[in-house]
Amino acid sequence: MKNRSLFSQSTRAQIFSGLLIAIATAGLTSCNSNNYLAYKFPQYTFANRPIPPSKLANRVMVSVSNDGSTGSLPILDAKRDIRSNIENTIPAFSITGYASGYPNLILNFPEEVHGFVYSDLLGDLSVVDYGKESATPVSSKFPAKSSSLAIPPSANHYYSAEESVGALVVVDNTTGISYALILPNVYKVAVNTGDTVVLAMVRNSNTIYRLVKLNTNQFATAALATATTGAVDCEPFNLPVYCVVPVNSTSANFDRPIGAYFSLDGTQAYILNCGPECGGGTASVTFLQQGNLRTDNIPTAPPPYQSSFISNVPVPGGVTTALATGTTLYVAGQQRLPDGLFTGNLSIIDLATAVTTPATAVTGKYGVSDGTHTKLLFADDNTLWIGSQFCATGERAKLNQNYNCLTRFDLGAKTAQIIPNVTPGGTPTVGYPNTNQNLYYYGDLTGLCWVQTFHKVYTAYGGQVHAFNTADGTEINNQFITVQGTALDVAYLDAVTNGDN
Repeated sequence: MKNRSLFSQSTRAQIFSGLLIAIATAGLTSCNSNNYLAYKFPQYTFANRPIPPSKLANRVMVSVSNDGSTGSLPILDAKRDIRSNIENTIPAFSITGYASGYPNLILNFPEEVHGFVYSDLLGDLSVVDYGKESATPVSSKFPAKSSSLAIPPSANHYYSAEESVGALVVVDNTTGISYALILPNVYKVAVNTGDTVVLAMVRNSNTIYRLVKLNTNQFATAALATATTGAVDCEPFNLPVYCVVPVNSTSANFDRPIGAYFSLDGTQAYILNCGPECGGGTASVTFLQQGNLRTDNIPTAPPPYQSSFISNVPVPGGVTTALATGTTLYVAGQQRLPDGLFTGNLSIIDLATAVTTPATAVTGKYGVSDGTHTKLLFADDNTLWIGSQFCATGERAKLNQNYNCLTRFDLGAKTAQIIPNVTPGGTPTVGYPNTNQNLYYYGDLTGLCWVQTFHKVYTAYGGQVHAFNTADGTEINNQFITVQGTALDVAYLDAVTNGDN
């Protein structure tokens, strides 16, 4: 008797084929679902931030000079380290509406969901809307190119040090009026978070200046205002609004001040005295009270003015940039050696001791990359990252040591590692050489940002994008995050707070 089945052979084949199709369809659906979920935002976004057109939740914006005369602002997916979407149906993302050239500076304000991009080519400024991923040129124009630019989070004012014309420029966005205060050789400007203290530094000088805003119609002419307050200049001539006034340095003993960092509690200003690195005598940090430096604190008598001095902390390792936690100030700079060359250092200052016994406030000094230090940034894995420029001109290059411009500092172990970790002429070589094919030196570190909780930092390093793991300093393959043109700066648009980048 022949064995009979419930289904015929052809029927079984049809069912089997149908199952295969169903499984394949389920797999495709699952894949598409995963891709969709990868770009899906929660119902309630962090701090009610808008969902951007790119649907990317972890964006690094890169400022790029395409040919020296035009620029662009590409966006990278810093979670996946790609410049396209997952499906590769969108080859690249970028900020729309940006048309200026050589965008060499990004001022990043993720809390306000916007930032500013300055172009050194034309000296113009654009505001970038992070929610819309679009850029708009600001209507106000600076008289000349900016040597240094400072903008508070409120963006109520733009402050520009314009060395070529010797002017400290104030763009008052509350009134729509700009003022150019005469201050020869001014080249640095700094503003605190609250937009209540504005300080300016002059090249090759040991004097600091502060901005003062006068009361309405307080003085009939600038000549009367300068005579009354002791200011070096007040503008405009009739019914002056702003003055620039020297800060009392009788006790402070400034030494080639190059910048200012403001305490997290808003009470103190830390003046960064560059010292020998800028042609002066002694590098140090001068601690000042912010109260006497406020723009609404109008002096009514000629110098000497009321002193804001608290203490002065000598820093033999050098000072050009700073970053603070609640109890500690980290400063980076260079120390001049007997052979006349400079070498880089990170110095750690105890903030409590800096006030009581400043001579012993420096609790540690650690060798880092040579060069002019402009970048300091905390990141995951209890690390601090330090970036500089012109590193090939220091002591490390002379000694044929690693002279790259990025340093990873382990805050727990107190150890420094220059990144990438190479020795000139030996092995290993850099992982992903730039177009110049230099196997041992990437070049200047001009941009640095922390991709929070993903254990990585992104950089504009030698004109290209390079990313590194914070856990051990190893480099991430940058094949899919490189940009066309010269990368000048980077910013993490989705940081939790302004202070994180």
